[in-house]
Amino acid sequence: MMFKHNFKKVLSATAFAVALVVAPAANVSAATNDASSTQQSATATSQDQQASQDQAASQSSAANQSSATAVSASSSTSTSSATSTSMVKKTTKKAKKTTKKSKKKTTKKSKKKTSKKKAVKKVAKKTTKKRATKKAAEAAAKKASAAKKAAAKKAAAKKAAAKKAAAAKKAAAKKAAAKAAAKKKAAAKKKAAAKKKAAAKKKAAKKSAEKAAKYWIAMRESSGYYTARNGSCYGRYQLLISYLGGDLSKKNQERTADRYVYGRYGSWVNAKRFWLAHNWY
Repeated sequence: MMFKHNFKKVLSATAFAVALVVAPAANVSAATNDASSTQQSATATSQDQQASQDQAASQSSAANQSSATAVSASSSTSTSSATSTSMVKKTTKKAKKTTKKSKKKTTKKSKKKTSKKKAVKKVAKKTTKKRATKKAAEAAAKKASAAKKAAAKKAAAKKAAAKKAAAAKKAAAKKAAAKAAAKKKAAAKKKAAAKKKAAAKKKAAKKSAEKAAKYWIAMRESSGYYTARNGSCYGRYQLLISYLGGDLSKKNQERTADRYVYGRYGSWVNAKRFWLAHNWY
């Protein structure tokens, strides 16, 4: 009974050791599949596991063959189990170290990748921002250009309107000046016409007065006869015969009388005044 119990213990310990060996080895192999050092460590671990399994199998066979050597087999199994446990611990430690190293390497690689991603993202963000800024600047420039063009157009329209208004004002002033000039000219013409008319009227009145004065003197001197004679005086105006120069015609009498009166009195009206004052002329 004692032997069976010890044998079961040895089998349990061996199975536990094998499980410990297999589990870390599997973890190490999965964690460090991309590294050569990890692969070598996993291979060594597998070899140790196989050796342990073979040893356990030998111990089990020795225990089944002889009941007499149970104590020595138990002792040998305990030693083997201790060695296997030591190896398992060693392998576990190595596997942990490899796993840690692999994790560290993976973390480093991940950090590097993340850093690279961040850098790319930062550059992309910077580029996007730069493009947006450029686009905004272009839009602002376009807007400013459009505003400038609109302002220039408005200024040109205002200038054109001002020019048009000035031209219209100038034309109106010119028209008003022309109208005023025409009015002035018409007034001057009217005035001149009135003056001319007045002059003509005055002339006509003077002529009429002269004619009347001449007729009055002729009636007083000869009663209007061209053949009347009084001593050395002859004709309608009783002029000296010497004044007539031998021409006793009506025409010569009229011409000689005018020449005499205008030469001595300036007009028949003045001659009439003299006659009224002296009863002769």
